[in-house]
Amino acid sequence: MVLKEKREGVLLLTLNRPEKLNALTGALLEELYQALAEANQDPGVRAVLLTGAGRAFSAGQDLTEFGEEKPDYEAHLRRYNKVVAAMSGLEKPLVVAVNGPAAGAGMSLALWGDVRLAAPGATFTTAFVRIGLVPDSGMSFLLPRLVGLAKAQELLLLSPRLSAEEALALGLVHKVVPAERLMEEALALAQTLAQGPTRAYVLTRKLLLETYRLSLEEALGLEAILQGEAGRTLDHEEGVRAFREKRPPRFQGR
Repeated sequence: MVLKEKREGVLLLTLNRPEKLNALTGALLEELYQALAEANQDPGVRAVLLTGAGRAFSAGQDLTEFGEEKPDYEAHLRRYNKVVAAMSGLEKPLVVAVNGPAAGAGMSLALWGDVRLAAPGATFTTAFVRIGLVPDSGMSFLLPRLVGLAKAQELLLLSPRLSAEEALALGLVHKVVPAERLMEEALALAQTLAQGPTRAYVLTRKLLLETYRLSLEEALGLEAILQGEAGRTLDHEEGVRAFREKRPPRFQGR
């Protein structure tokens, strides 16, 4: 249910239930978690690109998975939380290509990309209140940080269907790309990131997420700690050497 393909330092992951609009199940989430964990352990993977098969990114949770039983949502969300932790803590930059509708938890997963591209036909819907639920999969954490509290309340309480262009205006995606060029451009972007200073990318993401809960003094302290870590990488040495030699750096992700 998750297709995996390596292309020049990029691990392409495709949610592959096109007949169900890539609706999420426990099995699919486990496969996605394992793929992200494997990416962390593979030195040949320098960036990850996530997209969906067919005409959707993901329609969110597949409610038919529960049958007639009332789900234990607290237990069920442990599966989602594993994936969110893997995405937010990924040791490689993450690009998301939203090729079609992204709803509910599908929208949540899309927003965890470090860089997010969308096709013109992509749509974004929080969807949770439509079935009497609260946001999950990290949306309550991430959405107000992306669009502000007031707009997040609007999107969560009214659950409008946003076009790709509306999502771009709100900062939910970074660029809208013609559908026929979406994967080409997303892959090129991921390959550019794959040639960069991987550890610096990851530490920058960690810094940005952490500083929302820190005072200025604490943020300055964390900057110093993470800068010390970045300064000990081989990529930093190469960056300084390339600067002095007036040539492009050749980063190795170490």
